[in-house]
Parts: sequence; C-alpha cells; structure tokens
Amino acid sequence: MKFLEDPMQTMGVGFVLTIVLVGIYLGLTGISAGEGDWGQMILRWVHFLAGITWIGLLYFFNLINASFLKSLDGPTKNIVIPKLMPAALNWFRHGATVTVLAGVLLYGHMYHKGGTGAVALAIGGLLGIIMMGNVHGIIWPNQKKIIAAVTAAAQGTPAPPEMAQWGRTALLASRVNFMLSIPMLFFMGAGSHFR
Repeated sequence: MKFLEDPMQTMGVGFVLTIVLVGIYLGLTGISAGEGDWGQMILRWVHFLAGITWIGLLYFFNLINASFLKSLDGPTKNIVIPKLMPAALNWFRHGATVTVLAGVLLYGHMYHKGGTGAVALAIGGLLGIIMMGNVHGIIWPNQKKIIAAVTAAAQGTPAPPEMAQWGRTALLASRVNFMLSIPMLFFMGAGSHFR
C-alpha cells in the first residue's frame, strides 16, 4: 500500500481501478464496450473530477483557509503562505480551466445530440465561466503578488503597503465565486431533471 503515501500515485491507482471496474461492469451487465457514448461519458467524468477539485478548494479557501491565515502572526505567514498557496492555487486554477473546458465540450456534445435541460445547464455553465474569469483575472494575479511579497518578506524585504488591498481584492472575488457556486451547482445538477 506504498502508493497511498503519494497523492499522485494514489490518483494513478484510482484511474487504474476505474478501468478495472468499468471492465467488470461491462462483463456483469453484458453491455458491449461499443454500446456506450464514451466521449460524453469521459467528458462528464473529467468535468466532475476537475469540478470537485476546483470547488473543493474554493470551499477550503473560503470556509477554512481565510480565517486560518488571519490567525497567524507575520513570521508564521511567511512560512505557511509560500509553502501552501502556490500548490493549492495551481490545482485551483487548473481545476477551474479543465472544468469549464470539459463542460463546454460536454454541453456542445449533449446539445448536438438533443440532450435535455439545455437552459438549466447553460445557466450553470455561464456562472462557471464567470467564476473561472474571476480565478484567472482577479484571484490568481493578486495571490501571485501576495506570494511573491510574502516570500520576499521572509528574506527581509518589507511588505508593500498595497499587499493588504491585493488580499482583500482576491478574497472578495473568491467570496463572489463561493456565492455563485451555490446556484451554479443547482443548475448543473438540475439539467437532467428539467426538460
């Protein structure tokens, strides 16, 4: 069980397990591998995986991390922020991009095949696109400046006076995304229930 020690190896085993379980499922049900709409299925799976990564981190940042960072003193922040935030924000912004791109492709595929719930999915998708715009246009640029300033402060460079404003701007954009995620998730889930 050494693979459980490394998250990337654990994820790799999860993908292999998926393939094995799909094979077992096909064998048990008698469904042939050529019967399914694999393109739509894989797009939906990628959309879900990336979306869970993105929205999971969004909820972590808003419900846990923001208040945790406020509770730290300056020297501790100088240690925590450069170690935690680059990796977390990397998964966050790439999760947003993959979620939206897979969602747009999935929507186009479903719409082309006459899928139901197109308006509900379009509302959810539009909210997701706005949220991704906030990630790449506001949150990440401000967080990148904060990480650089905190890293420099750990080496003795004074923090720039505008750093507090960068943090506030990123926080407010993140809170907007947190708020938008609630109706976005409703409409993404409602798509298959509305005709």
